[in-house]
Order: sequence, then structure tokens, then C-alpha cells
Amino acid sequence: MRYEARGVSPDKPDVKAAIAGSDRGLFPGAFCKAVPDVFTGSPEHCVVLHADGAGTKSALAYVHYRKHEDPAIFRGIAQDALVMNLDDILCVGATGPYLFSNTIGRNARLIDRHVLREIINGYEALSARLRTFGVDIQACGGETADLGDIVRTLVVDATLVARMRRDEFINCQSIRPGHVIIGLASYGQAAYEDSYNSGIAANGFTAVRHELLSTRYHEKFPETYAPEISDLAYTGAYDIDDPLPGTALSLGDALLSPTRTFAPILLPVFAKYRSRISGIFHNTGGGQTKCLNFGTDVHYEKTDVIDVPPIFQFVREVTRLSPSEMLRTFNMGTLMEIVCESSASSGIIEIAKSFGVEARIVGHVAPSTEGRSLTIVLDGVRYDFKAST
Repeated sequence: MRYEARGVSPDKPDVKAAIAGSDRGLFPGAFCKAVPDVFTGSPEHCVVLHADGAGTKSALAYVHYRKHEDPAIFRGIAQDALVMNLDDILCVGATGPYLFSNTIGRNARLIDRHVLREIINGYEALSARLRTFGVDIQACGGETADLGDIVRTLVVDATLVARMRRDEFINCQSIRPGHVIIGLASYGQAAYEDSYNSGIAANGFTAVRHELLSTRYHEKFPETYAPEISDLAYTGAYDIDDPLPGTALSLGDALLSPTRTFAPILLPVFAKYRSRISGIFHNTGGGQTKCLNFGTDVHYEKTDVIDVPPIFQFVREVTRLSPSEMLRTFNMGTLMEIVCESSASSGIIEIAKSFGVEARIVGHVAPSTEGRSLTIVLDGVRYDFKAST
């Protein structure tokens, strides 16, 4: 596949092989690893720590910055890095308070203090907004490293840690047949967002950037791709200022829409329905097939997925990415999925809609005799997937 040919993988089989046999923590098979509460020694609590980042989306932000000379574009990259951690930790039910640290690796010849200031401002602005919804994130500083000999432009990463009660931990190993899958939309404008969000989030950018953007960027910005993939870099026909059909956004602004957080929604969901939830998936790396990493002898049936938003319709129409490759790479409009008892579904859906986020039952969990498997029906076509071993 073209995605793997560029040196990345949505499934990361080599990573899975590398960590096979490693300690899986207190709740093996959970979305995030939990360890004993080493801070107080409480046997009733555990600690969850997560590290992630904005990935190669920062390279696209760099292109936008160089073309328009506006470092404010990097505020969205800060949100990407923070939310990729926050919403992963929320998948196990950890509601904070959170301690947060950021790491920036830069090529100092290309990334100056103005960019760094915007990233820091982005973290501060998002944290302040989330506090109004009861999400308490305390910044603990970070590290900015000048790594010009190994970092081509910019790497924006973050780490988040929280302490929580063990009896409130949501363990995907509890997923069982009969539960329903609620999808939460990645796109639109939530009540806690300032503008329309395309829903692209922060994964799959090695594919989407090079499949969509014009070969002109190949010559103009060689610092944004590895020489080893030169023949697959910027193979598209579009400029970042071209309009995205079906929206009021340019293609660049749509691609750089910051990753949506579902924290304001999940806190009231947990307050009312935590005991009826068996698993939550944050559909970032692995896209719509993320669920294949979790559960035991279950078959996920997604037969009524949320409508595909314009950004993914456009990618599907103008690139050479196959439908199955897109499902393995992108969220396709559904960034968060909650697996729960059917009796809780209507209440969870109403909470999401009260924040202006589309939500509905997209499928259910069935038994499987052949390990974990998945069926997705998209535009009337059935796609089947099996968990990698």
C-alpha cells in the first residue's frame, strides 16, 4: 500500500512485535496502560500516563506558515498534541486532574521563537477553555530541543498523566457481545469550538499530505519529506489555498483543523453512565479499524456509520488511496466510539448532541469464534477486517 511505502503503518505490526511479552500493567488489554499508584501507595488507585503528538501534521503547518508567514497556524498543532493524549486517557475513564508536559524538537534554522510562542499559547488557550468544562489540566513545563541534524522541521509531542480509582477504570477487555457502539462525529462545530472542524484529526498525514498536495511543493519544500520517499512526496494536484468542496474552508485550513476533543462530553457521560460502558475507542492511528486492538473473541459490526464529511469525500475522490486503506488510516467522520449497554445509548447520544456533536448507534458487538474481527458497511459496500497477530 502507498501508505506503508512512505515508511509508516496504521497497524504498526513491528511495534506490536517489539512490545510482545512486555508488562501490560494492571489492566492488560486496556486502551491505555495503568500502573500502581506509586505516589501514595493506595491500592484503590492507579496512575495512567500517555505520550503522543501531532505527528507529521506539523510538516503541513510548516508549509502553511512559510507560504502565509503566519505562525498562529501552530496553535492548532498544540491542540493536536494535547488532545491526542487527553482523549486517549479519557478512553479508560480518567477525568483528571491531569499533569501535562510538552516536548518540541526543532530545526532551529527554520523554526524560530515566534513559532514556539504560538505553540505554547495554543496549549494555554486550550487548557483555559477546557477548565470551563471541568477539565483540569496543569502544565508542568517541557523541553525544547534543537535537533537540526535529525529533525527536518518540527516535532510537537506531549505527555499527560492522571491518577484515578481502579474501580472506575474502563477496561476494553470487558467488551462483550450484545453491547452497542455509539459513534461521535469528528466534524462540524461543537459548542466548545470557535469554527467548523473538518474532522481530519492528527493521523494519516503522511498519506493525505503527499496524496493531495501539488508536485510544486516537492521542489519548494524538500525539508518537509525524507529523501528516501522522494518519488512518493507531493504527488497530488492541489494547493493549500484551493477551496475544499462542500465547505467554506480552504484545503489547507481544512487539513489543519485541530483535533476535536470530546472531554466536555465524556465528563457528564461518565458521571451518569460509567458503569454501563465497557470500552471507548479514540479512532486516531488505525482509523476506523482501531477497535481491532481490543476485546476478546468479538466481532464489531458497524453498519450505520456517521456520514463521511467533505474532507474525506474529497480524499476518496481525488487520490489513489483505496477505501479499505482509508478505513485503516482515517476516522472517516467518527473519531470517538463508546461501547455500552443499549439502555445507556439514548442518554449518551443526547449528551453529545447537547454539545452540538452528532452521535448515533453505528453498530454492535457480536461473538466471534476466530478472534477479533470487524465489518464496516460504507456506502452500501461491506469491508471485512481481522486483527493482526
